[in-house]
Amino acid sequence: MPHIYVDADACPVKEEIYRVAKRYLLSVSLVANSWMNTPDDENIQLVKVGQGFDEADEWIIDQAQPHDIVITTDIPMASECLNKGAHVINPKGRIFSHESIGDALASREVSSQLREHGLMSGGPAPFGPKDRSQFLQSLDATIHAAKRGG
Repeated sequence: MPHIYVDADACPVKEEIYRVAKRYLLSVSLVANSWMNTPDDENIQLVKVGQGFDEADEWIIDQAQPHDIVITTDIPMASECLNKGAHVINPKGRIFSHESIGDALASREVSSQLREHGLMSGGPAPFGPKDRSQFLQSLDATIHAAKRGG
């Protein structure tokens, strides 16, 4: 069975993950730099890592196995997890693949350069109900794909 790893510090869809994981009887590891409240469920665990930069990301990358599911907004981490055979989704429901991750990394770099030179400001669009719905659809599809071994 796939295991779900969540880059949890700023994840806006934790409640949705809990519900879907329970429905499919999947285990979830929330990985964070600080303590957070989690449901009283033996299939949900909080892994608290140190405060160092990228410690949660590194822990997830080390643990992820083929057919596991990783939920993150971190594009370089998503790439590493895909290379290990894991499935990766962001909280807005974007499913990353080997075909799409290169574009995502390039877009991230371009945005970083534009911000650095003051040509772009602000961040991503606010998270809304449409994003939550898209995430649930993508998570469901990804769980089915992971169970099939695809």
